[in-house]
Amino acid sequence: MGHLLSKEASTLSRGRDGRCSRSRKVPPPRSRSCFLRGPCMLCFIVHSASPPAPEQPPAPYTALATPERRAARRLLGLPPAAWEPRGRCPRLLLADLLPSPVRGILGPARPPGEVASEMMCKRKGTRLPACTPCKQPRSAAAAAAEPEASACQSAESAGEAQLCALPAAEGCASGGAGAAARGAAGDGSGGGQPGLPQPTPGPEEEEKEKGGEASCEEPLKHPGDCCREPLLPPAPDINQLPSSILLKIFSNLSLNERCLSASLVCKYWRDLCLDFQFWKQLDLSSRQQVTDELLEKIASRSQNITEINISDCRNISDKGVCVLASKCAGLIRYTAYRCKQLSDTSVIAIASQCPLLQKVHVGNQDKLTDEGLKQMGSKCRELKDIHFGQCYNVSDEGMIIIAKGCLKLQRIYMQENKLVTDRTVKAFAKHCPELQYVGFMGCSVTSKGVIHLSKLRNLSNLDLRHITELDNETVMEIVKRCKKLNSLNLCLNWIINDRCVEVIAKEGQNLKELYLVSCKITDYALIAIGRYSMTIETVDVGWCKEITDHGATQIAESSKSLRYLGLMRCDRVNEATVEQLVQQYPHITFSTVLQDCKRTLERAYQMGWTPSVSTAS
Repeated sequence: MGHLLSKEASTLSRGRDGRCSRSRKVPPPRSRSCFLRGPCMLCFIVHSASPPAPEQPPAPYTALATPERRAARRLLGLPPAAWEPRGRCPRLLLADLLPSPVRGILGPARPPGEVASEMMCKRKGTRLPACTPCKQPRSAAAAAAEPEASACQSAESAGEAQLCALPAAEGCASGGAGAAARGAAGDGSGGGQPGLPQPTPGPEEEEKEKGGEASCEEPLKHPGDCCREPLLPPAPDINQLPSSILLKIFSNLSLNERCLSASLVCKYWRDLCLDFQFWKQLDLSSRQQVTDELLEKIASRSQNITEINISDCRNISDKGVCVLASKCAGLIRYTAYRCKQLSDTSVIAIASQCPLLQKVHVGNQDKLTDEGLKQMGSKCRELKDIHFGQCYNVSDEGMIIIAKGCLKLQRIYMQENKLVTDRTVKAFAKHCPELQYVGFMGCSVTSKGVIHLSKLRNLSNLDLRHITELDNETVMEIVKRCKKLNSLNLCLNWIINDRCVEVIAKEGQNLKELYLVSCKITDYALIAIGRYSMTIETVDVGWCKEITDHGATQIAESSKSLRYLGLMRCDRVNEATVEQLVQQYPHITFSTVLQDCKRTLERAYQMGWTPSVSTAS
């Protein structure tokens, strides 16, 4: 059928391979791409010869005068309305139906003398075009500047007939496409036919053209840019942040997270995790893999360590601590709880080589004696916080030297030190006026030594648990004189009675925490706290056998500041009464066995815990 539709058709002859070919010599095939996946009849129609367009204004169905275009309409099964021109465009644009190769049918006709294009399927070409054809709408100016776009056309395809551009949006289809067609027809670049006359536009069409040109977009300055795909913005990268910000982020990670997670991401993060500021404060507690060799390597790499915690590290000896002290002269805080293998040697090394030391917590070290404390008291003048609880070989001799040498002490805590007596308490009250926290739990002190603590005007926390010879008058005198007292712990003192608690509630102007576990008090003590105190927030009267429902109800009703009431093992307080108080006073936390179990179970549910129901039940 293609042979019949061709105007310059020649006889077809069947070759040896069974294919039909023309008898005349045809030029070599050119690479084109077919847009269809079926028979390539339309390819033949696109490049077939057609008579020149008439020199008269276009009218409906005028372009269908040639047999080639009528045949194309019949092949495609299109109604005549689809072939009507838009605006002043003389070409028959199938804007909504066909891609650009078929719209080439509607271009200006080729002169009669020009050789017809070969009957070649453009889909089967062996070569690829120089670049992907532009699929963006073009205006008249872009179509006129098309020969200058060397990026979209190569030298080999300069003589090929250019296909019509895709029409623009509905607003600029008539004006922009018409202007492009007229420009292409005038300079011979639209279809390879120079000098083709164009019809004169009418007044109505001129108005449409002006309106279409006004609504079209501005022409591209470089038409070749339309063939390039727009570059996507680069994905955000956290490594683009300044190193100072990344260091601030890493500072919120723990030592395990930095060493075992963040440092393994990349080399850059590893270098950041090795920054000196992360090795100023080291928490190596409960790490049994920490040995003297590892501690020496850490100290050699980070000589600016200011704080280290080696509590429960059983594989560290005095040798490792001595190396640490020799290489970290700027050490400020040293913590080594329950390191029973350490002796005075480690404490002497820390005290002699770290003059800026401010905090020493070495509780529960059986080998520590007064010799280490003497070196510390004579060389650590900046010491402010000490903890020697359960160091059973420490006595008054070493403690008095510390009290006389460390005048800036603010915190001291002793626990079950049976060799510490009233002499130590008197020495600290005399030489360390800046003391704020004092604890002598279970030490061999009496009211004669505790009374000296009333000289400490900055005292805020006082722990006098399990002082066997502590009387009520001493406690009342301390509360009256120490106006800044914030927390008072009198647990396990059977001598404390209701009268003492009443004075505490009246005189403790800044008191917020009062612990009276296992004291000899009744409901009257709770009633006095609720009636006289306007500051106490925490009251713990657990294991006080004389507390009943009446006392718990009265303090909850009368106290304006109460937030916690401990009633653990107060057997005369009914659980039903506590349930009512919980409902009536939701701002107060009541502590009993049942209430604590409920809160623990509730927190477990919030964290995602679900009970496992056994099949037996």
